[in-house]
Amino acid sequence: MRLKNSVGIWAFGTTPTRFLPSGYHAEVAEETMEERTKRVVEGVGDLVDGFEYHYPGELNEENRPAVQKALGTKDIYALALGTFSDPRFGKGSFVNPDPKLRKEAIEITKKGLNLAADIGCKFIIWPGGEGYNYPFQVNYGQTWKWFITGLAEAIDYANSVGVPVLLEHKNSEPAMKILMCNLGMAMYTIRKIAEQGVDVTNVKLNMDWQHCIMNGETLAEYASILASENLLGHMHANSGWGTFDDDNMVGASFFMQTLALAEELQRLGYGKEGERMGYDLFPYTEDPIEAVKRSVLQWEFFWYTARKIDDSTLDEALAKKDAVAAYGIVYEALGLDDDFVDLVKLKYSR
Repeated sequence: MRLKNSVGIWAFGTTPTRFLPSGYHAEVAEETMEERTKRVVEGVGDLVDGFEYHYPGELNEENRPAVQKALGTKDIYALALGTFSDPRFGKGSFVNPDPKLRKEAIEITKKGLNLAADIGCKFIIWPGGEGYNYPFQVNYGQTWKWFITGLAEAIDYANSVGVPVLLEHKNSEPAMKILMCNLGMAMYTIRKIAEQGVDVTNVKLNMDWQHCIMNGETLAEYASILASENLLGHMHANSGWGTFDDDNMVGASFFMQTLALAEELQRLGYGKEGERMGYDLFPYTEDPIEAVKRSVLQWEFFWYTARKIDDSTLDEALAKKDAVAAYGIVYEALGLDDDFVDLVKLKYSR
């Protein structure tokens, strides 16, 4: 069975930075979402199964029919709450000090959930604006209370309309100190929501690789932990240098961790319950379509290589905590086999 995938449509926009607000791809600034979707669908071809959109900025009730027509045989795998990009919510959505804005954020979330229910897709909540920028800026206890209460109301509503929710952690940006800053805090958040009397059966986590890398969270280890708690719901594949949310192409860095993750996901049977490999990329100066295609191909190489690893022999090495033996097994799958060893020995014997 092939592990299906999805790609965030935001990879194909203008890719702005604070130093260049117009973006490195200003030529697509005037595109409608229908036009962007059509362009991307044609560009990626058969390598992509579906897409993810932010609500309401990228996909909403008005443009949905046109976007779905542009998708053709591809689907919408997930909507993601996008209030963090609305300047009215600069001080947060669920944690905004203005009760009217907190209420409005909940209403926007519920409308997004209604649309997700109608489409039949998942709903991602990445609370990137739920946090603070300075010491002495917020009352921590009150802010966390607003956060949990808001999420609980949203998830309770999601349950009523039958939409699975995926929570996504990150340590910083746009809020400098995001409340749900790591995977442990994300698991804590789910527990606190459950304590509100809300059913969290259909709440899982979206594991964004670069968000993990920024925290020093080992990819394969945390996938294993989340799976053991039945919380591994989705992936956002990417890479980066480790200090910022670069969202570079898959495999551009952290090569060995990515291979280890592929091997672990195969052990866990990831994908058998309909999970996908999502791609969250932001190719600032590259051709976005080519960067996405390259990421898909490189991930498939990781997946193919992981299949070649002898799990039983690797398990023996892991049982002894024998890193030397383990790397011999892994590198054999990468091509460092007996024939290559013989070539090296011959080279050094001359």
